[in-house]
Amino acid sequence: MKILCIIPARGGSKGIPKKNIINFANKSLIGHSITQALKSNYITDVVVSSDCDEIIKISESYGAKTIKRPDNLSTDEATSESALLHTIKSLDNEYDYIVFLQATSPLRTTEDINNCIITLINGNFDSVFSASILEDMLIWRLENDNLKSVNYDYKNRKRRQDSEKQYVENGSIYVFKKNGFIINNNRLFGKIGLSLMENWKMFEIDSLEDLELCEIIFKNKII
Repeated sequence: MKILCIIPARGGSKGIPKKNIINFANKSLIGHSITQALKSNYITDVVVSSDCDEIIKISESYGAKTIKRPDNLSTDEATSESALLHTIKSLDNEYDYIVFLQATSPLRTTEDINNCIITLINGNFDSVFSASILEDMLIWRLENDNLKSVNYDYKNRKRRQDSEKQYVENGSIYVFKKNGFIINNNRLFGKIGLSLMENWKMFEIDSLEDLELCEIIFKNKII
């Protein structure tokens, strides 16, 4: 069984310049994801896909292999799936499974990655995503200028203990069968499973405020 971990990390970032290599808890942000993946006994290879030479150089310094991503797959409109597919097709390999990590989710641990892999294999799933339990979050949407409750009925408000469990896809980890991904061109397909992570691990870095919050959590929960 061979497992490839792919970490897409393009150079362009509007919210935080050079976000993927910004300093986070005394390490380059992408360095956390690379280190977490390399510590997994299940993962065969760790590859960073990037259009940026600086990101490639830093990623290699942390022990990752790298793939230079073409400019047309590195725009704001380019999907993560396109970067994943490019990486898979660029490698001459016989990988069975793919682990996809978001570089902007540094609060995960190697154990979380391993749990996702074990869940996929033991549960005979085709794809698995990391999730957190959605607790005490009552969600509304604006529809034709009218507010509508989404995940509960405000006219029939239940006690939290009586509510059905709901889960949020936290975007940190995805694991899937390689061949199924190539056919579906989607990180989730077939029989889908989830692997739970603590709620505080769901935060990701898209702004300077996120960076500050995640660093506080990291220092208090992980270090």
